[in-house]
Amino acid sequence: MTEKSLAAGSLGGTSAHAQQRATRGLWSSRWVFFLAATGSAVGLGNIWKFPYITGQNGGGAFVLVYLACILLIGIPLLMAEVMIGRRGRQNPDGAVARLAREAGASTRWRVAGWLGGLTGFLILSFYLVVAGWALAYVPATFSGGFAGVSGEASGELFGALLASPLRLVVCATLVLAATMLIVGLGVRGGLERSLRFLMPGLFVLMLVLVVYAAIEGEFAQALQFLFVPDFSELTAKSVLIALGHAFFTLSLGCGAMMVYGSYLPEGTSIAKTSVLVALADTAVALLGGMAIFPLVFGNALEPGAGPGLIFVTLPIAFGQMPLGQVVGGLFFVMLVIAALTSAISLSEPSIAWLTERFGMSRLKAVLVSGGLLWLLSLGSVFSFNLWADYQLFGKTFFDTLDYLTTNWLMPLGGLGTVLFTGWVLKEATVREAIGLQRDGLFRAWWLLLRFGTPLGIVLVFLNLAGLI
Repeated sequence: MTEKSLAAGSLGGTSAHAQQRATRGLWSSRWVFFLAATGSAVGLGNIWKFPYITGQNGGGAFVLVYLACILLIGIPLLMAEVMIGRRGRQNPDGAVARLAREAGASTRWRVAGWLGGLTGFLILSFYLVVAGWALAYVPATFSGGFAGVSGEASGELFGALLASPLRLVVCATLVLAATMLIVGLGVRGGLERSLRFLMPGLFVLMLVLVVYAAIEGEFAQALQFLFVPDFSELTAKSVLIALGHAFFTLSLGCGAMMVYGSYLPEGTSIAKTSVLVALADTAVALLGGMAIFPLVFGNALEPGAGPGLIFVTLPIAFGQMPLGQVVGGLFFVMLVIAALTSAISLSEPSIAWLTERFGMSRLKAVLVSGGLLWLLSLGSVFSFNLWADYQLFGKTFFDTLDYLTTNWLMPLGGLGTVLFTGWVLKEATVREAIGLQRDGLFRAWWLLLRFGTPLGIVLVFLNLAGLI
């Protein structure tokens, strides 16, 4: 990148580090980084996945465990990823390699960064397709396409969308084109400018929908479901689902936070900003539940309906309620915005890698990355129609990518990051880079990172392997 940095400060390294800092685009302020990191964290996982897994796992008790996982697992790892990015000032692969050399360790540790970038790329290839579903529902809802629709008819409408490769390709391509246009304009001209509007717009839409749900839905019942814990509904599997989702929802283990951290100016508190990002991400997830569950309960629908809660169940409610087509249309606009902010962050590691590793111009890197993403997304599109009968171990191409990245590659990348930070880097280097002034806070974070966070990730793996 060739954008001039407005932030100065020492990276505590070589003149090459200083030159990298001078030529690499940086966020203009901590506030912009907060918007960018929150945009990365806030996505379909908050508004699509969190409500239905909460519904399937008993509500309030699950939410309480999820919040504990965010605090004990998510925030320590988020701080580590941002720290590596800012200290290394490169794409995830290069940043980890640079810090490994600084610590006198093998540069093979760079595989942790490389794996994160690859994981983000694979996730984005099918994420575009799901975002395309939301995009397809915007005009359908605004035009009254779900007015008076029954449960069976709603399922048939969603099935018709999935059965049409052309519609899915067009919608996914539009999301990809918007994403590539934004990242192609660079840190200041693209990422910053778009996020200054997208993130506030997302929060405004969310609050509008919560107010509407409070007026038209069963708001008291929804609040009780979300915030009054019933531990009889909680199982060991629910705890591990909460742990896995806390990992997923903060965009950890996929390179996004590392590369966003690499644009973070010196002097910005990594700890404070990471905590704020986690709080904002959690707030959006809870607001999503407060917007969705009152409508679900108010229309006698099933809160544990699973992945179809958003695309099959909610349209029934939108088709029956006052101003349903407007509110429903706004809901899917919000879903598209959330998907777009995450898609932007997931695309950035591969763009940074191509420009820094191969010396490509940003425009060429965007075209190469976008072209490969588009081709890979076709596999996910065809999983629902043309290739539906072709399965590997009982899973379609889409399901295989989803399962592999979410359940294995993201936690594996996260485990590599915490082991590298907690056991390879020198404590003095990490203390300086993380910027925690109070010794007690640093010691607490350091112990969590070295012992608590790896243990949590290992528990996820053991659960996946069927050992617990």
